[in-house]
Amino acid sequence: MDLPLESVPNFSEGRDASTIDALGAALGAQADLLDVHSDWDHHRSVFTLVGDDTSLVEALLAGIACARERIDLRRHEGAHPRIGAADVVPIVALDSADEERAKDCALRLADRIGSEFGLPVFLYGDSASARGPAFYRRGGPAELQRRIDAGEVRPDFGPDRLDERAGGVIVGARRPLIAFNVNLATDDVEMARAIAAVVRETGGGFPGVRALGLALPRAGHAQVSMNVEDYEAAALHEIVERVESEARARGVDLAGAELVGLMPAGAAAAAAGAILRIDGFSPARVLELRLLERGRG
Repeated sequence: MDLPLESVPNFSEGRDASTIDALGAALGAQADLLDVHSDWDHHRSVFTLVGDDTSLVEALLAGIACARERIDLRRHEGAHPRIGAADVVPIVALDSADEERAKDCALRLADRIGSEFGLPVFLYGDSASARGPAFYRRGGPAELQRRIDAGEVRPDFGPDRLDERAGGVIVGARRPLIAFNVNLATDDVEMARAIAAVVRETGGGFPGVRALGLALPRAGHAQVSMNVEDYEAAALHEIVERVESEARARGVDLAGAELVGLMPAGAAAAAAGAILRIDGFSPARVLELRLLERGRG
């Protein structure tokens, strides 16, 4: 049984229900839309969809066209960094054997975004060595345009100027990751930033963890917002324990956690096995996962 490819496009709209619904309808018309996660403070929506190579590209193009029409970055304010209305569009191989297929799909999508929509496209992840979305988002759209004009960065597809309303699009193939946020029982964003600096890989924390400290004024708390790029190298329960210990060392409790989009079953199973203290536990001990593996064989 061949697995579909997955995409988890992030759009810079988390408040207007009609736009979020329109994006979902555009994406879901040609691929299977599995999940929608919207956040008012982040001012961002994350959609999870799967499909074959052709239907996935067509669905994403429809979603990007909708975003270009309905989202105006000139009036956009949100906690999450962004450089585009359709900010980042990853293509994900659910099976490592499909990684080349995902790379090819990402390149075809990027080429068509640039040629059909006239938007600058920047490659990341497995499609651009050592570059992640943060490389392009640093300083926002104005700073990215300055870097383009200075010759420091060049779009991989499309024009050299960001669209006034829609900005640009970051596209790439990547492994499955877990977008995971931990909320603090305080509105002290500097505390969240300090904890994020401790847990992320670049600060000597967990391998493959990218983390930001964000203020969420509507929710009334600060947040440690994370992407866990390798859940086998950095287990979710260990990350939460570290965030909690760092918060309590500063006199603050946790106010909960949230999953953005979907997560691999193996990550949940690994966390459950550790919490239950089952010796030698692995995802292979989960009935449904074992049956899926047998079905694919």
